[in-house]
Amino acid sequence: MKYPKTKEILNQAVADTTQLMMVVRQQHWYMRGPEFLKLHPYLDEVMDELDEQRDLISERLITIDGSPYSSLQEVLDHTKIEAHPGEWGISTRERFATIIADYRYLEHLYEEGIKVSDEEGDYGSNDILTSCHTDIEKRIWMMQAQIGKAPKIDE
Repeated sequence: MKYPKTKEILNQAVADTTQLMMVVRQQHWYMRGPEFLKLHPYLDEVMDELDEQRDLISERLITIDGSPYSSLQEVLDHTKIEAHPGEWGISTRERFATIIADYRYLEHLYEEGIKVSDEEGDYGSNDILTSCHTDIEKRIWMMQAQIGKAPKIDE
């Protein structure tokens, strides 16, 4: 079997991008306050980007003879991103901090995937993961700026 470690990481990314979309969706639904009209559509863009990444990664997994997780149960069984009940009354800063923490996890997963896919010689997956990683870093920067902080990508 070719690219076994890469396939494992790609499937982890499928589970985690699916769960992260739900985390973002929850923050999107439960958000209130003076920034709502600006941030509600922004979070729609964030979810669209995550969905595009998930689809790209899933299709790559199929291309290299893998089988992406495709049921809610598989996602729940494999994601490393925690689920919490929705809450009202949480500040925008706290909402973004939750999303950013999960984005940092995904950033590190993509970094691991970049290394592993390079070691296994799967340059197509490497290219996809590098592109997704770049997008994740940019989102971290933008969300950190929203809450008045530096990106801290190099930490």
